[in-house]
Amino acid sequence: MTTALLSTAGELHARVRHGRRAVVMTMGALHEGHATLIRTAREIAGPDGEVVVTVFVNPLQFGAGEDLDRYPRTLDADLELAGRSGADAVFAPSVEEVYPGGEPQVRITAGPMGERLEGASRPGHFDGMLTVVAKLLHLTRPDVALFGQKDAQQLALIRRMVRDLNFGVEIVAVPTVREEDGLALSSRNRYLAPDERRTALALSHALFAGRDRHAAQEALRARAREVPSTHARAEALSAIGESRAAADAHAVATAAPGGPAAVRAAARQVLEEAARLDPPLKLDYLALVDPADFTEIGDGFTGEAVLAVAARVGATRLIDNLPLTFGAAS
Repeated sequence: MTTALLSTAGELHARVRHGRRAVVMTMGALHEGHATLIRTAREIAGPDGEVVVTVFVNPLQFGAGEDLDRYPRTLDADLELAGRSGADAVFAPSVEEVYPGGEPQVRITAGPMGERLEGASRPGHFDGMLTVVAKLLHLTRPDVALFGQKDAQQLALIRRMVRDLNFGVEIVAVPTVREEDGLALSSRNRYLAPDERRTALALSHALFAGRDRHAAQEALRARAREVPSTHARAEALSAIGESRAAADAHAVATAAPGGPAAVRAAARQVLEEAARLDPPLKLDYLALVDPADFTEIGDGFTGEAVLAVAARVGATRLIDNLPLTFGAAS
């Protein structure tokens, strides 16, 4: 399949559409994580639909001192990867095409959710991101747009914008793709020297430690719920040699610090150890939040949550997250 390279909205709009159009928005420097998004878009669009990949390095979402100038531009390689993954077209507009009057005076504002975590660390980032996503949705006119779960806060804000402002598009989330060692795929991984990469693994290791602690807590609580605490039942269990297991389950589930606090503690321990490495990991934030608004969850929380982390290793800033479920739903 020949993948068309388009640089103007006019070229894109002139294409004859059959079936659904699925769009994958990127800033280029495509990797296997993007390829997974494109393959998923191909499945959704079907053989009669169309998959469009946008490649645009958006200046509005880079703050002062961030890596706009050194952000990798690899359009030829991007076009090849997109084609192999099932894209019909790559839309790679210039800054002038997206912002013909210069930087837009009217922009999308991310609101309170956009001021937390990534928004606090990168003021204005989410306003710029939502503005360009809104522009690209208008320019590409998709039926469905796909985004990776690695950028969990971005995904939540896009979903909120589409709902609040009545965009007629379906938003589909695609799970994070990881390298064999667990590091979440990112275009910025290429900046890491070998020793920096070893330190950077602490991000995913911290998330896995929090996840494992959470899974152990939930298993213990489930075991404790299965074993009644009546004296008669204890005697019966003792007769068949199960009293120790029941007692252990009750004791650990009751005495061990549990819930969100324990998950945070397990993850933070890994990050604190990484801060003593050479080169060190410099933590920006570790948070366990409600994905509806990205506020921290409390000990009595039940439902879906996101364990998120951001840190610098050398000059490279990385983010990662994992979804968790607390309470009866798990």
